[in-house]
This record gives sequence, structure tokens and C-alpha cells, in this order.
Amino acid sequence: MKVFASWSGGKESCLACYRAMLNGFEVVYLLNFVDEDGTRSRSHGIPSYLLDLQAEALGIPIVHVRTSWDEYERKMKNAVEELKREGIKGGVFGTVDIREHREWHERVCNELQIEPVFPLWGRNPEELLVEFIETGFEAYVIATTLGEAWLGRKIDRAFINNLKKLEIHLCGESGEYHTFVTDGPSFKRGIRITHGKKIVRDGSWLLEIGVELS
Repeated sequence: MKVFASWSGGKESCLACYRAMLNGFEVVYLLNFVDEDGTRSRSHGIPSYLLDLQAEALGIPIVHVRTSWDEYERKMKNAVEELKREGIKGGVFGTVDIREHREWHERVCNELQIEPVFPLWGRNPEELLVEFIETGFEAYVIATTLGEAWLGRKIDRAFINNLKKLEIHLCGESGEYHTFVTDGPSFKRGIRITHGKKIVRDGSWLLEIGVELS
């Protein structure tokens, strides 16, 4: 079945996409939503050019949809209707355990008459992070509300152990941190971070990074 993968550039969307591939789905597009001027993703605030580089590294084209939050559902439906004309019959989502998110995607997909796919649903957050690491993916924290010291941290076992001391959702499902994936088994080429600049915006620490394909 041809599907699109909802893409944020972070660990869950990447792992969900990869697991969908292993389960026999043909991921032909990445679908991302950006702000009205097209510069940053709606979900994590990642610059769209970084997501373009990920798509190039994966060898999967990415579709950016400009939208406000108020127009999000309508714009998503319009975008998916266009993809359906190219044979898309399902969508892959990286939701782990937030039921409201799953139910929203299920409703919208049902209205679009496509199949919603949730490869990570119901999994233990720590097990997901360990799977992400052991499968060979690499990712770094590029946005966080946890403090400056967390910026640029690689997702590894030490990172998991440090997070467990904070007693938060280990996957950061409440927005505690966001990641950028740079390599892994689904990547045809890796991405190298060349430099980073730490800034504060709206109460969150952000790492503005420069990247290139390796």
C-alpha cells in the first residue's frame, strides 16, 4: 500500500516511517506542515530547509503545506486529497500514547477514506528510545523547555538515564524536547551538523544548526 508519512524531522516520525516500511508499506511522500511564510514546521519549529535535507538524505520527496493552526485540518485534507490522486491510500503517524492525537488522525483519515497507521502506538516510551538507538538512528535535541544544558544532546542511553531522573514523558510527548534525526538505517546518506547557535524563543531553548550531507 502506498502511504505518506507525517513528518516532523524528529525521532518518533522517523521511527514510525521506518517501521511502516518494515511492515510492507511503501512510503512515497513525507508530509509536513509549516507556518504561513513556509520557513518553519508547525509541530516543532524546525526550519523547513532542514527537513528538505532530511528528505534528500532519505530519498523520499517531502510536501510542505503552509497553514495556520486554525486552517490546519482543512489544509491537511486538501493536501491528502492531492496525494490520493497519486495512489496514496494511507497515512503513517508517530503518535505514541496521546489518545486525543490518535482519535483526531483517525477521524480525519476516515473522512478522507484512507487508512491511518500507528506503528508506535501503545509502546513503552523507554523501549521506543532504546529501539531507536539500537536500530542505528542518530538524533540530537534542537529544542527544549528543560534548559540550555540539554540542547545538542545526542539521544543515547546516558540521555535516557538523565531524563528518567526528571520524571517526565521520556519521548517528550508534552513538548519537553524535540529532536532532529541525522542518520539511520532508512537514510541513504547521513547528515552532518556543522555548527550550532543557542537562542531563546518564547520560553524555549532552540539550537539553530548548520548541516550538510555527509
